Formats: sequence, structure tokens, C-alpha cells
Amino acid sequence: MQPLVPDSFPRRPLAASPAPAPAPAATGLAAAVDMAAVRADTQTALAALSPDSSFSFKVLTVNIHKGFTFFNRKFILPELREAVRRVGADVVFLQEVTGSHLKHAEKFDNYPDTPHYEFLADTIWPDYAYGRNAVYTKGDHGNALLSKFPIVRFENHDISISGPERRGLLHCELHIPGYRVNAHAICVHLGLIEAHRIQQMEMLCDLVHRSIPAHAPVVVAGDFNDWRLRAHALLEHGAGLHEVFVQATGQAARTFPARQPLLRLDRIYVRNAIGHSPIVLPSRPWSHLSDHAPLAAKIEV
Repeated sequence: MQPLVPDSFPRRPLAASPAPAPAPAATGLAAAVDMAAVRADTQTALAALSPDSSFSFKVLTVNIHKGFTFFNRKFILPELREAVRRVGADVVFLQEVTGSHLKHAEKFDNYPDTPHYEFLADTIWPDYAYGRNAVYTKGDHGNALLSKFPIVRFENHDISISGPERRGLLHCELHIPGYRVNAHAICVHLGLIEAHRIQQMEMLCDLVHRSIPAHAPVVVAGDFNDWRLRAHALLEHGAGLHEVFVQATGQAARTFPARQPLLRLDRIYVRNAIGHSPIVLPSRPWSHLSDHAPLAAKIEV
């Protein structure tokens, strides 16, 4: 696997760059978000940590379909950003995130001037990383991770097998202030062909063994496209990963298609951590915003 580090970057190492322009006044759903309260709650939680204490943080995973509704009928990234904000997640795993597109900015009035992961992070998540997987004439897309905790290291791994499908694993190491061991977050989007997925899951297991200390907390989340439910046994046996919905309810959550979920494609796996209160986010407004229903859970480390 070849890392795609030149195509990815977190915000924190670019502190010397010019500061972004102030965000416009919030309206609608955004107006309901008290940003001062969000920051205060996060700092209070971090200040209470000790090296021996447990700590919980909230994660969200969603395939955002490049910011378009089902069948690409409407560009709704601004609405999706407000919905993601309202979840109140500390770490957000995103799949099918657009890094750039030359034509869409000309076609849609509400198309952001910045890469979509930066637009989504905005003032809520001070650190982010992007892994560019698919590159085409007009632009690129891939996985992204937004974090309220510092991203101290990241790497995007190319796990493409063959053909036009380009897939990656975005691996980020997160520092939780006051906690002695860094947490590891891996954002996943696997292939549509089962034989490819099996190989990609083997690569994921190898990554966990090779690059992550045995005692470190690990969260792996994203779109596994695993409609035949092969991942649970393979990832448990190969990497000691356990799916939070399976642990809580006995089976993975139905997430696709979002309007009437039938297939259990999206997952949150953990190692050296405990998943609490996993939920499939409600149809409204999410079935309008993505073809995948998002998942959220509290992770105790």
C-alpha cells in the first residue's frame, strides 16, 4: 500500500497559514447551536481527565455522497453541515467527501469555495484530515476525519485492488489532552466487489497490527459495503475489533438506503474501548441529506 500523504492534510500543522475569514451569522438550524457552550463543555470534560480516568467521546459516521441528495438531484452540503453540527460529535468519520471539482462551483450557487471537509469542519472541529482516493479530470474525492482533539499524525493508505474503484483507509492518531495513550481513528470506505472487500479488510487488519500499539484505543468507522456481513468475524479474528451495534443489539444496524434501510453497510468497530448507546440517526432530516443513514455512538476509553 502506498500512503497518499501529499494529498491529505490536517488543519493544525498549517497554523502559520492566514486565518480564515469569520463565519457568517448562523441561520436556521445553525442558530440553535451555541458554539460557546460547545467549546466550554469540551474544555470542562478535558480538564476533568486524569491519566487513570476513563473518558468518553461521541463519534459520528456518514457517507455524504459528495454533498448531493439521492440520484444527485440537489446540492445540499450547507444543510448537511448544520445537521452534522447538531449531532454534537467529537470525532466525525466522513466518506465520499469532495476535495475539489472544477465544474460544480460554476453550476451551483451554494457551492463552497473551500474543500468540502474544510467547509464541514468550519469553527466546530479545529483539526481535520483528508485522504484523496479517487482522482478524475474535474476533481477528486475521498475520506475525511473531523476532530475536536489534536490530530498528531495521519496517513492515507491506498487499498484499491483493480479497475476504476479507488478506495482508502484514512488513519489518524488523536491526542486526548490529559490521557496517557493516544487514540487511533480509521475512516473506511470499502469496495463494491466482495473479493475486493475481503482483501481490503485483510489490509485493515494488517494496518491495525503493524501501525497501532496493542494497548491503544482504536475506532474504525465508515461505509463497509458489507451486505453479506463478512466483516464481523474477519475483523474480530484478524484485529480484535468488535462492532458496537452487534455488541449492543446482536446485529449491525440497517443503514441503506436511508429512506427505507434494508442493508447493514455502515459500521463502528472498536478495540480497547467500549461502545455505548449506538444509534441510527432518525430519517428526518437525514434521508434527505444522504443515501446512507448515519451512525453515532459514545466511545469510552
